[in-house]
Amino acid sequence: MDPVIGLDIAKGESQVQAFLQRKEAYKQSFKFKHDLQGLHAFYQFYQEVEQVSGQPPAVIFESTGHYHEPVLQFLEGHGITYYLINPVVSYEARKTSLRKVKTDKIDAFHLGELYYKEDLEVFQKKTEQFLNLRQLTRQHSALTDSYVEIKLQFQAALDQIFPEYHGVFSDLYGSLSLNTLLQYPTASDIQNVSQEALAKEMRQFGARRSHEWFLHKASQLKGAAERNPFKSPVCQGQFISLRLYIQMLFQYQEHLSKLEEEIDALAKTFEEYELIRSIPGIGSKIAATITSETGNIDQFNHPKKLVAYAGIDPSVFESGKFKASINCITKRGSSRLRQALYTAVQCGLAKKRNKKLIAFYDRKRNEGKPHKVAVIACANKLVHWIHAMLKHQEVFVDQP
Repeated sequence: MDPVIGLDIAKGESQVQAFLQRKEAYKQSFKFKHDLQGLHAFYQFYQEVEQVSGQPPAVIFESTGHYHEPVLQFLEGHGITYYLINPVVSYEARKTSLRKVKTDKIDAFHLGELYYKEDLEVFQKKTEQFLNLRQLTRQHSALTDSYVEIKLQFQAALDQIFPEYHGVFSDLYGSLSLNTLLQYPTASDIQNVSQEALAKEMRQFGARRSHEWFLHKASQLKGAAERNPFKSPVCQGQFISLRLYIQMLFQYQEHLSKLEEEIDALAKTFEEYELIRSIPGIGSKIAATITSETGNIDQFNHPKKLVAYAGIDPSVFESGKFKASINCITKRGSSRLRQALYTAVQCGLAKKRNKKLIAFYDRKRNEGKPHKVAVIACANKLVHWIHAMLKHQEVFVDQP
């Protein structure tokens, strides 16, 4: 016999369907909760299947974000063999049925059948260090997205109060710019203070510049206040919104700075991180993201598997004598790894940082490939380089 238990995992509970062998279901399907009592009931059922079949059953379930984590930790704690399936694989397998019916029972049943149809590999969980680094890099990415959104809302509020302020400071979101705006949020506030007093006030915000530089900036602020189109008093609601956005920007900058320090400290403990950083154009954040999303390189015995995991492998469509000539990438792997690779290629091409990558890009362009197609080809080539570097523990050699 070849027993297996299919689990359809949802939020806080799972549906169970056991098989003793192919096309031989065992007992009725049931649910258990993801608490100690529910997991203990599932383990008793697992032991029952093992006793009836004469050998320990495997467990198969889909990756469902963080919902499957309690079950996964329980299985690892008891040394149970399990298969963690990509939802795309199980979804395609369910489409073989003619009836379009979806329930938890049917999903658990299909997962059990999938075990006998596919040549699956036992899931290798990443080490705790890799998981911690991945959690930090993903949190940094989420905070960065929110930070960008707050920036846009801040600009919209500033355009309604003091639009001429944009051209005064080179870094609108720097400490000096935001503190000055927090102290003097309107053009009338700047007009009511002398240039000398304004320069003295700005100098207290910590910028290491000469007194003449601050006088020049104060003069620019006074000029911007005179050119400001809004001469009427500012609405109280606009004023409160602007102050609120400035305080939120300071908070995001502080949180992102602390998070970057933690990511950098943890990433430096990985040899993979230092090797990836040797590639021109890849900085600390991109290197940390690639390291955390890739994990142990030993799980990819061929670079094409890593390419597929990143979702940048070309799709193929053929039928009879027809062969599609325009094929998009699959985009079925890690979206964060794919985004990091795309950014790494752009940084490598910018300012001619990566000579080897530029030579490959130029060759693809000379073949008639569009820019985006050439960039994806560069990302594919970059994955092959990273795979070889990590396998052989060698730094990148930038020689075209």
